Amino acid sequence: MSINDIINSIYELPQVSLNTLIRLVSEVEYPKHFHLFLENRKGTKSYFVKKGIVRAYTHKDDKDITFWLGQEGDLIFPLQTLFAGLGEYTNVELLEDCVLYEIDLEQLQSLYYTDIHIANWGRKYAEYACIKSEKLFIARQFKTSLERYQELINEYPSITQRVQLGIVASYLGISQVNLSRIRAQIK
Repeated sequence: MSINDIINSIYELPQVSLNTLIRLVSEVEYPKHFHLFLENRKGTKSYFVKKGIVRAYTHKDDKDITFWLGQEGDLIFPLQTLFAGLGEYTNVELLEDCVLYEIDLEQLQSLYYTDIHIANWGRKYAEYACIKSEKLFIARQFKTSLERYQELINEYPSITQRVQLGIVASYLGISQVNLSRIRAQIK
């Protein structure tokens, strides 16, 4: 995906604002298992996924708990740093070799103060992130594991070919054995 497509999928910017934002973006590549963010450390960059898949996870009882997956077109912001000036509450790991678009947080924050369109773009992204989090929370509370798996497959059709099943199971809040049963049931 092009950076223009990713940015405008959130909120279409006027060309002047789009060009201003894009001037601050650089393309970077990182290998599988690289961590963009680590728990309790402040992030300094934000990313847009051009190619690859990533996860956000935390540790609990000696296990990694995956609670977010991102793929091409998704944005990766250190929200805790961006909005509260704190270290991150999560780790963000690349699950494949990735090509990302990178932007410095301080420069992005500066644009929020100088360009109302970019500020509105940031607000629209925050709204989108809140809605996505709320949907995930509701699904975990009220949907069966089968329904959660089907929603995941609809959103990420190739997820089981690209991500280890243990990570998929963790994201769904189920055991890997239960995930295997669900997959067998669907076939």
